[in-house]
Amino acid sequence: MNKHSYTCGIALSLIISACERSDQNTPNYMEVPVAEKKIERLVAHGETRLDPYFWMNQREDQKVIDHLNKENAYREQIMSGTVALQETLFEEIKGRIKEDDRSVPYRLDGYYYYSRFETGQEHPMYCRKEGSMEAEEEVMLNVNELATEHSYYDVGGLKVRPDKKMIAFSEDTLSRRIYTIRFKDLETGEILEERIPNTSGNFVWANDNQTGFYSVKDASLRSYKIFRHRLGTDASEDVEVFHEADETFSTFVYRSKSKKYIIIGSGSTLSDEYRILPADQPFEEFQIFQKRERGLEYQIAHFEDRWFVRTNWDGATNFRLMSCSEGATEKEHWTETIPHRADVYLESFELFRDQLVLDERSNGLTRIRIIPWEGEEHYLDFGEEAYSAGIGNNPEFDSQTLRYGYSSLTTPSSVLDYDMVRREKTLLKEYEIVGGYDKSEYQTQRIWAEAEDGVKVPISLVYKKELFKKDGSNPLLVYGYGSYGITVDARFSSVRLSLLDRGYVYAIAHIRGGQYLGRNWYEDGKLMNKRNTFTDFISCTRYLQEEGYGQPENTFAYGGSAGGLLMGAVVNMAPELYRGVIAAVPFVDVLTTMLDETIPLTTGEYDEWGNPNDSAAYAYMSTYSPYDNVREQHYPAMLVTTGLHDSQVQYWEPAKWVARLREMKRDSNPLLLYCNMETGHSGASGRFESLRETAMEYAFLLDLAGIGE
Repeated sequence: MNKHSYTCGIALSLIISACERSDQNTPNYMEVPVAEKKIERLVAHGETRLDPYFWMNQREDQKVIDHLNKENAYREQIMSGTVALQETLFEEIKGRIKEDDRSVPYRLDGYYYYSRFETGQEHPMYCRKEGSMEAEEEVMLNVNELATEHSYYDVGGLKVRPDKKMIAFSEDTLSRRIYTIRFKDLETGEILEERIPNTSGNFVWANDNQTGFYSVKDASLRSYKIFRHRLGTDASEDVEVFHEADETFSTFVYRSKSKKYIIIGSGSTLSDEYRILPADQPFEEFQIFQKRERGLEYQIAHFEDRWFVRTNWDGATNFRLMSCSEGATEKEHWTETIPHRADVYLESFELFRDQLVLDERSNGLTRIRIIPWEGEEHYLDFGEEAYSAGIGNNPEFDSQTLRYGYSSLTTPSSVLDYDMVRREKTLLKEYEIVGGYDKSEYQTQRIWAEAEDGVKVPISLVYKKELFKKDGSNPLLVYGYGSYGITVDARFSSVRLSLLDRGYVYAIAHIRGGQYLGRNWYEDGKLMNKRNTFTDFISCTRYLQEEGYGQPENTFAYGGSAGGLLMGAVVNMAPELYRGVIAAVPFVDVLTTMLDETIPLTTGEYDEWGNPNDSAAYAYMSTYSPYDNVREQHYPAMLVTTGLHDSQVQYWEPAKWVARLREMKRDSNPLLLYCNMETGHSGASGRFESLRETAMEYAFLLDLAGIGE
């Protein structure tokens, strides 16, 4: 670090301090945005919460837009000293990405399918070749052409018709994850005028090449109905074939790998239900596979004349694999193929003509297990201390080759084929780092911190060897998520190199609420155990500091969405541990959101967070809801991001939270809100445009650490 960059970091704090002191005349800087207070009384279970910023939930109110624009202008001015650094970071991150790139092709029904990017283009081109990769290329869809008239453009599902002559694709032009399905004739190149609005983005063809199925969304953006569409007819004539009336469930539709069945699924946090229909008979009635039961989770796959079922039935906490005949699918007819194991979590499975492949997790690490229908089983060996591996795209049964992916904190993402008979690996592609990358210059570790209740929590670490000193002097960034059973594995990121090459230690805290250590790891971090997620993260941070990976004055934290809730809870509980925090699209107004059934995702998440209509759940959630627990204390420097059209976490949650923090905090540390006025939960569309937001976030972290170049 140099003197200039260190001064820049100090200047940032001084500017904020000058702006926040009401007795100072600061004509050179705009005033800190102060939100108007309009007290709203929110009553539940005989208790009244006073919310002075409730009015911000009106997206169409010009006063709301004006306030968000002021916040954006304020952040831009306060970070003006980092503009050059942001541009450097953007070009650096972009420069590592191979612009003229192509995905690894996969074979299906005589065609090889892949996507590719051209230099200077933001969006992919979806292509195929018939017979071999030496054949002439057919561009099925050039997304760049479609995106030219939109500030945001995203293509969802792309499905080839069984006769290979047409595709259905979906587009979102608002970033609300509401897709319109469209059709393209691959023989003429014509995109039809025919449209199906308000869908989840997926279209499933029946075998007659004229009929398809799709799901639509209700006002809360829950996928709640399945319709049947006949090509050439108006969407208003489509027939409803299933209505998911339970607001805690969402529904979806897909086609079996065997191509024999159309499958409708309904799922909640704790229960699943499926309906099946022969793909040759699209106008018949769907039949229930196994009716829903509270606590019964299962997923199905069809192979030859049998169904395979991954399920937690009958106490199988870590799941087991069952099978049944086509004609008797209720659970009393299921027979065991792979038993439940207390120390191994069955994540997924793949079926081949001669093999069964399992994706298992043991002691936090993924294992791929090959089981021939006849013969000796074996495991794939990966040979690293912390890594991520998983079954890839394997659309055909009649193959002895398994496509899988592999990555670690030091190994770029790779796609490999594995001959399950010869037991030979073939590296098809390793993510290319333009400009070069030497894996040997970086070190990865896995260490274990002790939580408040004595449980050991794993942490994955990576840093650049020549810049690391285990004396606490390195800047440390701790990342966490810890919800929905989502496991954050130790994967490579070329973007992250911009921090590692400037001396940062990067740590992933595998906290409870994910499934890194099996299903119980998830159960211990949800509902009335949710505080374990937050205290685990705090314990991991403290342990890293005690072990010399960082100190409070140079420790930073990052989390997004439910991980943003984590950030909000942590800065309320232990703000002294962090110099700076980034909370991306954070879910922070837990009580208000979960009490409002009209807000997207609310009803479907009662089994994750609790239903605050229940007094006990309300009382527990009120102890950690970040917005409701902001207090008069010092907070670390914070950058909070959101999108005006976010469908997952509404923009007003972070906007209200920042307003309350401004009112309550007793420090001069930076507090900045960035609201993308054109996008939603996932940020900007396009391959490179989103990197500008990443560059801004990294500049915030580096500047606070006194690193200005």
